[in-house]
Amino acid sequence: MDFDKEVDAKNLNCPLPILRCKKGLNELLGNQVLKIMATDPGSVKDFEAFCKQTGHTLLQLDQTDKVFTFYIKKRNDTL
Repeated sequence: MDFDKEVDAKNLNCPLPILRCKKGLNELLGNQVLKIMATDPGSVKDFEAFCKQTGHTLLQLDQTDKVFTFYIKKRNDTL
């Protein structure tokens, strides 16, 4: 999947992956895509809840071994 920015949050525990995600999204324009990688198993529910609460879109979730890769599209604030 194409993305505009990549953030590595591997080997970090809650709430650090979410904080890194928020920082990464703040550096993007609306409708751009952030790729973030995490190893904390709790990050799956955390990112789902984060997207639901903030209006960003979780486009895809992949898992390879113990690494979860999330693709999150930043909401378009101009609408």
